[in-house]
Amino acid sequence: MVFFNRLLSSVLLAILYASYSNAAPSPSSDATYSTQYVKDLGNGAKVQIFHPPSNYSTFGEGFDTPSSLSDAPIEDKTVSFVASQLNIDSGKVSFKSGYTNDNGESFGYAQQLHDSVPIANAVANVAFKNNKVVAFGQSFVDTSKAADSKPSIDVSTVVSKVEGILQGKKNDIEPTVKYLAQPDGSIPLVHAFQVQNDNAGTFYEALVDAHSGELVSVTDFVAEASYRAVPIYKQDITQGLELITNPSLPSASPSGWHYVRGVNTTVTFGNNVVAYKGATTGTTKQSSSGLVFDYTYNPNVGPTAGSNVDAARTNAFYLINAYHDTLYQYGFTESKFNFQYDNLGKGGAGNDPVLVSVQDASGVNNAFFATPPDGQPGQCTTYIFTYTNPNRDSVLSNDIVIHELTHGLSNRLTGGGTAACLQTLESRGLGEGWSDAVADWFVHSASPQITDFVFLPWLYNNPRGARTRPYSTSTTTNGYRYADIGQMNQQHSAFGPS
Repeated sequence: MVFFNRLLSSVLLAILYASYSNAAPSPSSDATYSTQYVKDLGNGAKVQIFHPPSNYSTFGEGFDTPSSLSDAPIEDKTVSFVASQLNIDSGKVSFKSGYTNDNGESFGYAQQLHDSVPIANAVANVAFKNNKVVAFGQSFVDTSKAADSKPSIDVSTVVSKVEGILQGKKNDIEPTVKYLAQPDGSIPLVHAFQVQNDNAGTFYEALVDAHSGELVSVTDFVAEASYRAVPIYKQDITQGLELITNPSLPSASPSGWHYVRGVNTTVTFGNNVVAYKGATTGTTKQSSSGLVFDYTYNPNVGPTAGSNVDAARTNAFYLINAYHDTLYQYGFTESKFNFQYDNLGKGGAGNDPVLVSVQDASGVNNAFFATPPDGQPGQCTTYIFTYTNPNRDSVLSNDIVIHELTHGLSNRLTGGGTAACLQTLESRGLGEGWSDAVADWFVHSASPQITDFVFLPWLYNNPRGARTRPYSTSTTTNGYRYADIGQMNQQHSAFGPS
């Protein structure tokens, strides 16, 4: 029997269930779009990232290029085709790069020019096969609002300011001058130079208006973090792992999940969560550069076999961070006693990320969350379940982890962060039911219909799961009533009957 021991605020639960029919559990305004989004640089500064809308066409078997170009270099074929398709002068198209593969297929990449200056985000690509064009894409723009092509500010006068904004140092790569198309149709002239911070793991190309000196945008050379995990809206591994890219929400984790007080880690250690096995130093390293944690869990072998330990720590790190960012949208923030190492000057006490022990050796068939007062780390301990052969790892069952995290949420929200407010049988029983309900909410967040919820069916290898009844709107399926509590004397059975 799974032992859980904390509690949730009924007010927050009411808010959650009021949103039950939503397609997703977070009302985040951080959604990114195909052509633009606002990037939070982590220190209060934000910049617009924009790419003009693209048009892309394929041509089946293709059509012939002019005979005069049949033997021409790919540079000439690419520029000629782009200019002819867009009905512009070839002097407004610059060849960037290209290659021919072993199958005789060629690919050319071009860029739009204005007054002989390249427009960084106005590009085109052409695919050739057997001297025929088979595909063409482009994002060229109207240049009627382009700024003067001669800088009025020297790049040396803006480097120091931009280094401060990007918290790094300009490297030795020589600055260049470009245009940068913007969503409103304007095309400022920009100085482009690179700014790095090796300790923080940041590497940007800064794009600074060459007439006003203001930072317009950046190119982020660091790949976004990716995790192979069970998405937070799925119940357990039987519903499939996915490679989830850039899941952090800037409003909740403005510097991502791996940035901790000036250092960008490459392991499952971050500002909100430390996922480990054994000692807290027993974390998982990125599987490849750019914060990629691509480890596949194999449920056909034991939890400790192959890459399963790394996959388990990765899932724990992803899941608890995703939970942190989602609940942040509903008000579980620094000033409301949430779990973060660095509270970024936003109130509350820091130094308290969630420490999650994966495959903990102190027990089996169990999990729990210990919630000390604000300013001390929360401890999530997860065990291996031994009801099957091979055994099953509880951290691959999102419902049990979310249940435990909700105990941390509830104890912090009641009693002003003291974690000492609710200790009676009834309040503990309420906590069990509330924690189940939030797990249910996440699992059903992508479904437009309210369906029965069975808690921990995979870990128990039983369609009934860990409770005597499913959670259901049907009184036939679950006939428990408040009056039944008088016959119960154990916290799990009081509101989470087991």
